[in-house]
Amino acid sequence: MSKVHPQGDIVLSSSLPSTCSSSKREIFTIWMKSLVMQGNGCTVYNSNGQVVYRIDNYDNKNCNEVYLMDLKGKVLLTILRKKLRLFGRWEGYKSGNGSKGKPSFQVRKKLNSNMEVNDTEANRYRMEMLKGSSSKLACKIMDVRTGRVIAELKPKQSSGGVLLGDDVMGLVVEPNVDHSFIMGLIVVHGLISHKM
Repeated sequence: MSKVHPQGDIVLSSSLPSTCSSSKREIFTIWMKSLVMQGNGCTVYNSNGQVVYRIDNYDNKNCNEVYLMDLKGKVLLTILRKKLRLFGRWEGYKSGNGSKGKPSFQVRKKLNSNMEVNDTEANRYRMEMLKGSSSKLACKIMDVRTGRVIAELKPKQSSGGVLLGDDVMGLVVEPNVDHSFIMGLIVVHGLISHKM
């Protein structure tokens, strides 16, 4: 059986950054499985095969409160669903803020399945589903102001071009973009798509 990320095993390292950006493009592997048996969630590997983020949801899929953690279980983002009108809204709070104060970002689902994102610095982003993809999770995240794609999520393929399954995704994050912010948006997308 193939490994989700064959280049490395789980590594506990204090040198792994929990929230960061990089001056170069970063590639992550997202396995839509929890590290905890009987849990819902996902596990995120960096390009070295190390676990850098995880979500372990012990409740049902698509619950109203989810935590993005690093490998050691430190909460980086708390993501809450606010039920308003037809689609509602998701809010992300950085660790330490809990669910008090102003959220770091807000996500609203649009009628056309795309999502609109606003952050605390008045930046606007749009998540668009990738046309022609067989995966409900495949999407790109764009900066509305510049039109630049800052991240893209697609089904992951092996080096031989074989798809690794519906629950293994590849995430490309462009330089100078906060990885935990992008992961928060991917988590909301997974919750809305009933994949987490």
